[in-house]
Amino acid sequence: MDEAVTPFLTTILMAAVLACRIDAAQAAKAGPLADPTRPPAVLARPAPGQAASAALAAPAEPVLQSVLRARQPGGRQVAVIDGETVRLGGAFRGAVLVRMTDTEVELQRGARRQILTLFAAPKAKSAK
Repeated sequence: MDEAVTPFLTTILMAAVLACRIDAAQAAKAGPLADPTRPPAVLARPAPGQAASAALAAPAEPVLQSVLRARQPGGRQVAVIDGETVRLGGAFRGAVLVRMTDTEVELQRGARRQILTLFAAPKAKSAK
């Protein structure tokens, strides 16, 4: 090998080793990565002897995720609520989907009506 090339290759090799050490040190400081396959905490079962969390005890308000409406009259109208596909007039957890617009749906459970809005603003937390 050419004598002028050897120091150049040695320098490149040393720079690569140093870069790997720096990346490893930064990765160690960053901490462990979150497991993307781990279920959400609200689905976790409490350990034996512990009470169930309040999030599991009280069901959260349903979330409207999508509204799909056909352009032609009489076309299919579908809403996705909490991951479930519900047609206009169809049932969702004991309620009936009675009205749809491009941005909201209305559920009726007996005399009670509930309006779900697409991209609803989060509820403000009360200051304590």
